[in-house]
Amino acid sequence: MILFPFFDSFHFIIVLIIGLALDTIWGDPPHMPHPVRTFGWLISTLEERLNKGKYRKVKGVFSALLLTCLVFGTLLMVEYWLDSQHSILQIVFDSLFFFFAISNRCLIDEALTVERQVNKGDIKAARQHLSRIVGRDTKSLSFNQIRCATLETLSENLSDGTIAPMFFYALGGIPLMMAYKMINTLDSMIGYKNERYGEFGWFAARILDDGANFIPSRLTALLMVLLPPSANGFRFVHRYGRSHASPNSGYPEAALAGILNCRFGGANIYGGRLVEKPYIGYNDRELHHTDIIKAIRINITTTVAMAIIIVVFGIIY
Repeated sequence: MILFPFFDSFHFIIVLIIGLALDTIWGDPPHMPHPVRTFGWLISTLEERLNKGKYRKVKGVFSALLLTCLVFGTLLMVEYWLDSQHSILQIVFDSLFFFFAISNRCLIDEALTVERQVNKGDIKAARQHLSRIVGRDTKSLSFNQIRCATLETLSENLSDGTIAPMFFYALGGIPLMMAYKMINTLDSMIGYKNERYGEFGWFAARILDDGANFIPSRLTALLMVLLPPSANGFRFVHRYGRSHASPNSGYPEAALAGILNCRFGGANIYGGRLVEKPYIGYNDRELHHTDIIKAIRINITTTVAMAIIIVVFGIIY
């Protein structure tokens, strides 16, 4: 790896395999200690103390950089210590943190839970479960809108929750992988364009998170439309990738919309406010159970492809 030349290929690859296996088997156990919960506590503590008075934007820059560097620096020191002392313990430590950093099994489980309620015709339960994985107001969504939201979050979070962390693992091991998770957590907690977070969370959302996800989002879309090749997916990525309000989210969403030949976007309620998102695609068709299953298969295939790329990268370097 670029930042850790002392890691041999065996360590690099075995951590990847064990971490992915743990995610496949366990997902995200709700009662298991998780570093991201610690990240959330740190963010909340700083936000409560600093997000007031003057210079909120400057305080937000300071907070985001401090927390990101704290995570990276702490884990970097731990890695150096483990490397000099305990090779087996280092594999265990790194495998657990790799597992903590990805969330594809959890995302798939949540999507399937929503889809089961849709299949049963229980719209109230479907809306309730969907609210756990999307930011929009779900109280008035139809069954078709619920499936649309599920597909959008499957594609967007494939990038944020799986491919991007794996990408940063390939570049800088667990320290850089977890630094990315801190950036992503900052964005999810304070990256909102509202009165409270507009200034304080600007740097975390617009500079750190958007910058960190620039390459992974496009890589995710590329892998999605390549395996197997989808000409319509390529066309959609080229035509609609930049249509999203986010500079990154539109790419994996466009890839999935093209593969399924459907339409995402449109008007939704966020925090009590109507938000008109540009449409991604043009075929406003009814969505079906098979679309959800196909999207899940795409998530799994894309994750496996990314793992193979990283393994090759580990062997070469």
